[in-house]
Amino acid sequence: MKYIKNILAFIGLIAVVSTLIFAVQSNEGEEKPIDIEEETTDKNVADTYQISAIEIPEDLNFAGEPVPQDDPEIMERVDREFLVNTYWQSNALLLMKRANKYFPIIEPILKKNGIPDDFKYLAVAESGLQNVVSPAGATGFWQIMKATGREYGLEINNNVDERYHVEKATQVACEYLNKWKDRFGSWTLTAAAYNAGPAGIQKYMDIQQVDDYYDLLLGQETGRYVFRILAIKEIISNRDKYGFQLDEDDMYEKVPTFTVEVDSAVSSWADFAELYEINYKILKRHNPWLREPHLNNASRKKYTIEIPNKGYYRVGNVGK
Repeated sequence: MKYIKNILAFIGLIAVVSTLIFAVQSNEGEEKPIDIEEETTDKNVADTYQISAIEIPEDLNFAGEPVPQDDPEIMERVDREFLVNTYWQSNALLLMKRANKYFPIIEPILKKNGIPDDFKYLAVAESGLQNVVSPAGATGFWQIMKATGREYGLEINNNVDERYHVEKATQVACEYLNKWKDRFGSWTLTAAAYNAGPAGIQKYMDIQQVDDYYDLLLGQETGRYVFRILAIKEIISNRDKYGFQLDEDDMYEKVPTFTVEVDSAVSSWADFAELYEINYKILKRHNPWLREPHLNNASRKKYTIEIPNKGYYRVGNVGK
């Protein structure tokens, strides 16, 4: 009996071995299943994304005034702004897209007033080319304070605030910059004065007995200010060099408009917009300096209103 059991066990072992051999032969040439967990664990991020130092151009300048690149402390500050503004990719992309839309408006006004073209990047540094308001109340692309705007002829009240008018605000910025360039003699110091105020820059110069921006010990914001402008200028001007791949159709563009003159009160801008087959939101988008849904205009001042050309916006049932 025991002999028969041993024979049966031996036969069973042969059957198991035969099955295993058949299975191995059947799987020859088949691709090994991927162990997803193992693949994910072993994958190196550096295979697809690499972070490196930024090579700083050798001819950095602001408005033609050279940066002292032989000073290691200066170059650390330059490097910081290049790194921050290159690797904050989402913000840099937005700045490039907006620049395509607004630089053609700003550039000719700068040129007309004899302001170096580099100052368009000051507007980028100030506001990101948006009509923002700072905690101190500085407003618009050029971050103009209420008192300064009024001093230079802008209308600023609850009904109308021309600091939100890109062309008029740019003209005021130019007049302001020219005034302080005459005082400081340097475009770089003038840019710093735009940020900190002329009195503040003059105070630092008097205390420290120097007359060059790069020699001044300044507060955190103004101390970074010109360096940030330099970095923004370089990155926007040479976007391919810094890894930003944008086609022309990726850019924001200004919608073509025509103008309408208004020299009386307007009881409802919504009703006014309807006359031109647009809505209130679209009217305000093109005329952000209109601050209320009506225009008082007791003095019968002449205002120029921008209206988008027909067909550029999808408009619902206006007025219905």
